[in-house]
Amino acid sequence: METLDERIALAFQSGVLPDLHAVLVRREDETIVERYFPGQDYAWGRDLGRVAFDETSLHDIRSITKSVVSLLYGIAQGRGDVPAPDTRLFNVFPEYGDLAADPQRSAWTIGHALNMTLGIEWDEDLPYTDPNNSEIAMERATDRFRFVLERPIVAAAGTTWRYNGGASALVGSIIERRSGMDLFAYAERHLFGPLGITEVEWMRGRDGVPSAASGLRMTARDLARIGTMVLQGGVWDGTRIVPAGWIASLGRPVAQTTFGMGYSRMWYSSQQPVRDTGQQVPMISGMGNGGQRLFVLPSLATVGVLYCGRYSDPDQWLNPLIVLQRLILATV
Repeated sequence: METLDERIALAFQSGVLPDLHAVLVRREDETIVERYFPGQDYAWGRDLGRVAFDETSLHDIRSITKSVVSLLYGIAQGRGDVPAPDTRLFNVFPEYGDLAADPQRSAWTIGHALNMTLGIEWDEDLPYTDPNNSEIAMERATDRFRFVLERPIVAAAGTTWRYNGGASALVGSIIERRSGMDLFAYAERHLFGPLGITEVEWMRGRDGVPSAASGLRMTARDLARIGTMVLQGGVWDGTRIVPAGWIASLGRPVAQTTFGMGYSRMWYSSQQPVRDTGQQVPMISGMGNGGQRLFVLPSLATVGVLYCGRYSDPDQWLNPLIVLQRLILATV
């Protein structure tokens, strides 16, 4: 019987997994697959040409950045650096008093931003090369936070999930404002450093602010370290990194996405089928444009990392689906 490693290599060679750059799977604290494939890549839209990926290669994780920022907020709350999620949002953004005067906006909490349930108009379905894409428009705005906070309201807060990189920008800013530290510096001190992650980049906008929505670049091994820490309930090498309650909350959805997954604090949750047994297992995950994935399957003691180069491709979801359901879950 073919091993998982052999199945992945064969699928790539046969063209089933186009633009696959890296697959790393850890199970029961052992690496069972670590494969890298050459391919065209981009760093936050900048053409890198053809890259020979290996274990040292940094790769855009795109919106998995949001999931990392969630962990940082959990760390910050545990340290007393930031307020609880039920705190009114404008308590942390007092300079926008004109917007806070709107009764609907004044009801917003930090939790609404964490869960993408602010109920504002926001469109990231447009290609990220389109200036009308809301995240791109935010990055080009003179004041990114006013841009987010003044978007038209389309639903009552807490009632509707709408994908929103602007909400993540607000969360990242709260960490900076209340800790007095740059977001990247905070991550290096309280997350990356304790996990032994030293080679990482955080892309910044024109205003010099680290992109909390999509700016991280890291190796597959280091993203797997983050996933393993989550799998272990927020503990790494015997040391508590993220509060246990925060980690537990990631698998308890408070919103439903438009594509059928649960959502809590910038992490997705779902039930995944195991082979043809009829059994399903819970999974929490981070997902990024182009096919970037961080899978955490607690009941299987499994963490998976997937890097791809299918940025803004309508079929970018296929590689993660095939690797997860036809390959990883087919071998447990």
